[in-house]
Amino acid sequence: MDEVLVAHGLRKAYGERVAVADVSLGLRPGEVLGLLGPNGAGKSTTVGMICGLTAPDAGTVTLSGGVSLASDEAAYKRRIGLVPQDIALYEELPARMNLQLFGALYGMAPDVLKRRTDEVLAMVGLSERAADKPSTFSGGMKRRLNIACALIHDPEVLLLDEPTAGVDPQSRNAIFDNLEMLKRAGKALIYTTHYMEEAERLADRIVVIDHGRVVASGTQAQLYALLPAAQQLHVEIDGEPDDAALQGLAGVTRAGQRLDVSVADIARDTGPLLAALAERGIRVRGLASARATLEDVFLQLTGRALRD
Repeated sequence: MDEVLVAHGLRKAYGERVAVADVSLGLRPGEVLGLLGPNGAGKSTTVGMICGLTAPDAGTVTLSGGVSLASDEAAYKRRIGLVPQDIALYEELPARMNLQLFGALYGMAPDVLKRRTDEVLAMVGLSERAADKPSTFSGGMKRRLNIACALIHDPEVLLLDEPTAGVDPQSRNAIFDNLEMLKRAGKALIYTTHYMEEAERLADRIVVIDHGRVVASGTQAQLYALLPAAQQLHVEIDGEPDDAALQGLAGVTRAGQRLDVSVADIARDTGPLLAALAERGIRVRGLASARATLEDVFLQLTGRALRD
């Protein structure tokens, strides 16, 4: 399927600090692209360049049909919707008027804007609060109205910069349901988040950025393949064997009376492991298996050091 958006060689520096060094990515219709990275990795700057809020020092962003900010800024922005990290609403205007204001900025015809306002309010579950001001809303309701504002002009591409920050589980699941519906409708979404479980649920492909560069890109299965071992065995044992008894067992770490063992193939490697433990006189009381998570991949790629 042809890509609806292609970013190539994006670069942005602030003085001597390079926020984004060389980021390229593509996005297809009906796809959610997860954009992950530690604090300060360049995610929000990349989103800002894609939506036209931040001018790149180098690189290009092009929509299908060859439309770009350079060739036709107005046409480009009509095809993009942005849900910013910080809530962007007029707190003392009713929800409906917020949507009508944003729609008017896109030059929407009054009859189309009225119909579309009703549609997006229903989509985010705020029809009954249309006349109320966002200042009376919960954090989750504000986030949902923020998404509605980004959708008012029916864009092809939606950029979401940490859209669930600070919301409760019910609102988060409602947002997920909205995004999955948009995906089924053929919208293309770029989604940045610090919550790995969100990316695991939503993303068809993932781009990991660190220090302003793409360090990995692919499907979740392709990213898991980057790990030395994508599966783990958790073995409960009697007693606490000394280190000598565990010598020669690859991928084993001990935590009290539990052994954590990284394996490439649970079906193939479990039998030999149990046999090796028996030979060493280590009695097994319980056994559980687990696959690697996206967080394991993320930490493997970006390290465990704090980013402030």
